[in-house]
Amino acid sequence: MSKAYVFTRFGGPEVEAFVDQDPPEPGPGQLLVAVRAAGVNPVDWKLRAGKRRPGAPPAEFPEVLGSEVAGVVEAVGAGVEGFAVGDEVFGNPVTGGYAEHTLLPASLTAHKPVGLSFTEAAALPVAAATAYDGVRQLDLPAGATLLITGVGGGVGVAAAQLARHYGVRVVGTASAGKKDFVEALGVVHVPAGRGVAESGVAEAGVAESGEADLPSLADRVRAAAPGGRVDAVFDLVGGEHLAAVASLLPDPRGKLITAAAKETVGELGGAAVARARTSEVLDAVARLAADGVLRPQVTATYPLERADEALRAVEGGHARGKVVIEVGA
Repeated sequence: MSKAYVFTRFGGPEVEAFVDQDPPEPGPGQLLVAVRAAGVNPVDWKLRAGKRRPGAPPAEFPEVLGSEVAGVVEAVGAGVEGFAVGDEVFGNPVTGGYAEHTLLPASLTAHKPVGLSFTEAAALPVAAATAYDGVRQLDLPAGATLLITGVGGGVGVAAAQLARHYGVRVVGTASAGKKDFVEALGVVHVPAGRGVAESGVAEAGVAESGEADLPSLADRVRAAAPGGRVDAVFDLVGGEHLAAVASLLPDPRGKLITAAAKETVGELGGAAVARARTSEVLDAVARLAADGVLRPQVTATYPLERADEALRAVEGGHARGKVVIEVGA
């Protein structure tokens, strides 16, 4: 039997549970992988809450949580080329990641570089790949200034590193408690949350006590950005946070992207991050990580038996960098 952490219906943390199940059988184009590490992402709890992508197949309960893993190939399905039993790989599973075994489609799997740990590799398929796709989509020249909202999370720290590698200056919004963390990445920190010109309380998940007394978010960004302007926005927060910074761009077309508000960003003239979702992208981020350009910034790890705590850390909105569940040997 294989242990997994699942949700039994749509809802909150109360619908999560551990189960023992038979390891899945790899179908054509699939790999059976013994999981060594699984990344934790906001999309995990959002899927549990019932927020599924348009066109996604209906849930079959119990459904295993988790959307990125690294592990060792145990079996290869029909038609798979380039992978063999014993290979160390990472990618996006089709049967969940918080488990001792899962299935990976060969088309969304890459070989793990020798110099990269399983824990580090498990942080790449969602956060780093999203950051890679977004930074490429913006295609900013060296010397330009990029604003990243929610820069302290997994996608944000990866996007900041990539942008800096390409010579782009980075300004980022994050809670006051993440100031030192993001500044160590070469990011100009801007305190998150609403200011006195934006009535109401600070936004949950991105602000801390006292931040509602600040000037407006747009004014804070202008004060921090070189020359008082930004050339593009990579949004990872959505909501009023996104609306506040969209006003910084005279023409948001092609320069305002989001991974957090895909359904509404078009109203502001922007677009969702165009995800490539290919093994070629995974290979690219793996090379960048192996070369030291992209550091996964795993700041907390949990054993599978504490998967609930790992997910709470991310769902609470205050996690720095990446949270990873370590599984198996």
